[in-house]
Amino acid sequence: MLTTSKKILAAADKGGYAVGAFNVNNLEILQSVMEAAVEARSPVILQTSEGAVEYAGIDFLLAMMRTAATGKVPVAMHLDHGKNLKLIKKAIDSGYTSVMFDGSTLPYKKNVADTKKVVAWARKKGVSVEAEIGAIKGIEDLVSVSEKEAFFTDPREAARFAKATGCDALAVSIGTAHGARKFKGEQTLDIGRLATIDSLVKAPLVLHGASGISPELVEKTRLYCDQLEDCAHLEGSSGVPDDMIRAAVRNGIRKINIDSDLRIAFTAGLREAIVRDHRSIDPRKLLGPAKRLMKDVAMHKMQLFGCAGKA
Repeated sequence: MLTTSKKILAAADKGGYAVGAFNVNNLEILQSVMEAAVEARSPVILQTSEGAVEYAGIDFLLAMMRTAATGKVPVAMHLDHGKNLKLIKKAIDSGYTSVMFDGSTLPYKKNVADTKKVVAWARKKGVSVEAEIGAIKGIEDLVSVSEKEAFFTDPREAARFAKATGCDALAVSIGTAHGARKFKGEQTLDIGRLATIDSLVKAPLVLHGASGISPELVEKTRLYCDQLEDCAHLEGSSGVPDDMIRAAVRNGIRKINIDSDLRIAFTAGLREAIVRDHRSIDPRKLLGPAKRLMKDVAMHKMQLFGCAGKA
């Protein structure tokens, strides 16, 4: 059932849970996420980054997501981390039900002005808009923010920004990071800051860079590292623990982005299939284990976020 992120997140806000927003780049990732959503009876946000659009093409991605959204669970089609205004406008006109404008590294006034422009475009089409205030460090697809460029969200500035732009959801920076190496030293999120933001901002809040980076899946990618000669693969990786995610949901987070966890699951499954079944030339057999691991990841996130059983 195709819908908007605004409707999905309004229900999440009322129910006190968060909804997973999963980055999809190809058919196998999309199928894994949707199979989990159907089995868990969970609303879901399918999102594509600018990198995914560059890789697969906006028309192919939209066609797949539209097909996936024909069932009973609520599905939103979301453009993640849009920085290119022309692409955002194309996504709105092409049928995405939700878009994000990421002006987090821009000067405050420029971020407000460009976000308002996107909101005006989106309103005409009934499309939801997510915006961001506070820059989240790390690298993911075409998004790259250095440690020097990153900064935490100021609660009062967030309130002013949300009111000025009229955005439907607001991504905030409280200590998460993009990519598989999120923390140096102690793993922690500024939950107190988040609680203050939630008390001041009416729009549902979004957490980016929140993948857990499962140690078990990371270790699984190392099973055949001797043969593949890459035993340093994912060395030093770290993610956000489940208890911190639960605390974030209790304090106002209603949308949580997941990308790196799916990538690691895909990689682990594919590596295992190639080494164990090295005579196979059937891509369906080689991709099967990857699909199963990604589905497990998505199912776990839906249960963790509290959205399982809400569709």
